[in-house]
Amino acid sequence: MSDPTLHSVTQDPDDFAVQIADSIESFIVATTEVAKGDEPDSAVPFLLLEISQLLLAGGRLGAHEDIVPDERYEPDTGPEPDVDDLRERFAVMLEPVDVFSEVFDPYEPRKAPVPARISDNLADIVTDLRHGLAHYRAGRTSEALWWWQFSYFSNWGPTASATLRALQSLVAHVRLDQPLAELDGLDTDEDLTEEDLAEEAGRVMLEEIATPLGLRIRSLRK
Repeated sequence: MSDPTLHSVTQDPDDFAVQIADSIESFIVATTEVAKGDEPDSAVPFLLLEISQLLLAGGRLGAHEDIVPDERYEPDTGPEPDVDDLRERFAVMLEPVDVFSEVFDPYEPRKAPVPARISDNLADIVTDLRHGLAHYRAGRTSEALWWWQFSYFSNWGPTASATLRALQSLVAHVRLDQPLAELDGLDTDEDLTEEDLAEEAGRVMLEEIATPLGLRIRSLRK
């Protein structure tokens, strides 16, 4: 259920803060629903859509001038909601393809790819977004916008971008009927080089993961 304070008739739907807050709340609600596993067949394409839409809000925050909060120090938002259940549900749901390789900073020369998990990334993104939403619901609009903009640059933006790239690659592999390299046995706790990643990678046909994840193999050109 969406929070009624985010859709008050006294708020201007064209207001920048309202639009950003609505986009963020929509992502949190939708992602939480996907994690319940009621429709696992559509999980991957639905996450691809939701993260794409979230990054549009992130792009608007990134293009906006620097947002300055009203208060010098950030007010306490209370304890952070637990996201372990969300993380674990996605880890189980996405188990065949949860781990992927990522280049943390594409502008850092000769940076080796590192292992990451879609489930971890989704939980981290939701944590960042909820923190700003707590400020917004408390009426601290400038604080919320500052936090969302700051964390877009520092954490949830890069994390969402990496996750989007992984999901888009997965969908493309399936739709184009191309073999997928599985990071079999690779763990995000390991500090592995590019050679290690290549050594760990095994070959698995897409048919083995397409059905559980609700992705149909077909040519894009009839």
